[in-house]
Amino acid sequence: MNPPVLAPSILAGNHAHLADSLQIAADAGASWVHIDIMDGHFVPNLTFGPQTVADLRGGSPLFFDTHLMVSNPDPFVEPFARSGADSITIHVEATPYPSRTLRDIRNLGCKSGIVLNPPTDISSVLPLLGDADLALVMTVNPGFGGQAFMQDQLRKVETLAAVRDRLGLAFRIEVDGGVNSENWSLCRDAGADTFVAGTAFYKHPEKAAFRKAVEAKI
Repeated sequence: MNPPVLAPSILAGNHAHLADSLQIAADAGASWVHIDIMDGHFVPNLTFGPQTVADLRGGSPLFFDTHLMVSNPDPFVEPFARSGADSITIHVEATPYPSRTLRDIRNLGCKSGIVLNPPTDISSVLPLLGDADLALVMTVNPGFGGQAFMQDQLRKVETLAAVRDRLGLAFRIEVDGGVNSENWSLCRDAGADTFVAGTAFYKHPEKAAFRKAVEAKI
């Protein structure tokens, strides 16, 4: 089993002071931070580019979990790898050749991840798991933070966990969207080991306690 990890999403931080938001995660003891890259086309929002990641990288030892919510991610993979991303996750819906893109990510020295949106059937990612270090189940429709958690998506987490065990693979299973103090344990019980929390983390009065609860081994 992979050790549990909380990955605070700086999408929910203060965009005028992203370095401070990064430091808040570090001060809470986080080892990961989740960075949502949105292009205004694949999802209805715009966020950060490679230069933002590079600037944050210079002042942080955290693991940069970089989530590309972009149409045609291939031209963006190398710029984000060069900017300091530790992992790069792409959407199965965004490219006709996801296995090639996942291999390109690994060849650039990053961990590779595959993600699927709520309407997408889990079968679309199963053939790709051998090329992925992480499989991400969206538990909201991507684009904006603060949405309600979609509990029905946990069936996908359960399927991924079963496939991982059956095939003897080691990829992480990540959940992203509406994850908070009330539902993260449901994700863990379904088989997730990596938990993205944005609004719930940055608005939590005891951030370190939240992180410790999520990362406690059972």
